[in-house]
Amino acid sequence: MIFVKVEDLKYGMRLAKPIYNKSGVLLYERNTRLTLQGIESVKNFGLLGLYILEPAEPVPPMSEEDLDFERFQTMAVFSIREELDSIVAGKEPVNLKRLANAIITNYGRLDHKIAFTQNLRSTTDYTYKHVINVAILCALISAQLHYTPLEQEELIMAALLHDIGKLLLPGKVKEKYDDYDANDLIIVRKFQSDGLGLLRPEMGIDSGIRRIVAQVHKMEYGDGREDGKILKSSRILKVANLFDTMTCMKIKQEAMSEIAAVKYLLLNKDEFDEEVVGALIKSIKILTPGVCIELTNREKGLVISENPQNILRPVILGFSTNMIYDLSNNGVYRRYQIVDIMKTMDNRIKVDKERLEEYMNKR
Repeated sequence: MIFVKVEDLKYGMRLAKPIYNKSGVLLYERNTRLTLQGIESVKNFGLLGLYILEPAEPVPPMSEEDLDFERFQTMAVFSIREELDSIVAGKEPVNLKRLANAIITNYGRLDHKIAFTQNLRSTTDYTYKHVINVAILCALISAQLHYTPLEQEELIMAALLHDIGKLLLPGKVKEKYDDYDANDLIIVRKFQSDGLGLLRPEMGIDSGIRRIVAQVHKMEYGDGREDGKILKSSRILKVANLFDTMTCMKIKQEAMSEIAAVKYLLLNKDEFDEEVVGALIKSIKILTPGVCIELTNREKGLVISENPQNILRPVILGFSTNMIYDLSNNGVYRRYQIVDIMKTMDNRIKVDKERLEEYMNKR
């Protein structure tokens, strides 16, 4: 699989990922060969480019849930763009609460982990895609923490609105995504404050939502100290915001893996709520059976058994030695740890289900 910019697309190339319109209607299925008309349509969609299958490459496996997730992401990004742009223009958002409840319906009541796949972002759509993914993560985490429907709605609304100030940023700062230096942060802090000022009661945005957003801004751009009155919802939003920022896909910067992001959250217990981070880990697939990894001894391996007590210490099958590494064993863990997850081109976790099934059948 390769990423091809729009201007380099050629007749006959095969799509590696489906394309949906703003209503979620499937326009082009995976493995579809591009026509000249299709290439023109893609240009009109405003896409940066497409993931293309190489000539002899088979279509990568994707579950129905994975396809539904990408379809929902596409629809939600179109929707939030309209809502946030309306607020910036001084108009009351029409479908913001409906969008929040759609996110809750789809991801705020799940009883299983999902594959949280990222989408490629540009400077023009970064904020819209970011707030949608953060809202989905907040829905997943709040479900684990047994939030009531009203608590979830307030949290998801705050997640959708928390970065509206970044739409006001001058171009040169906006182009840096979230990779700001000290001078940039002064500018970002000012525009985030302006964005908070847009969230008024006459816009249908109540004080509870505004309070969560204000607390997250204070934690992110203030002195970093917490006075003991920080809401649990603000702590959830803080974790979801950073996790998406660290793992998102950008044109000019390689994304951090989910395992690296989780390690960072777990190591900084004073800054990130342990219960919230634990709920995040219980919500998304990271080191589940079939995932390919690399160990500190440089051996590539396969997760054959997840560790519910400690995500970083599953059972691994080494590819080259056929050796079993039970990282739940303290003696083994002192010698070997997981360096990172192996990824596909589109940042999807690399899964070797055939190797896993082969091993399980031999047991």
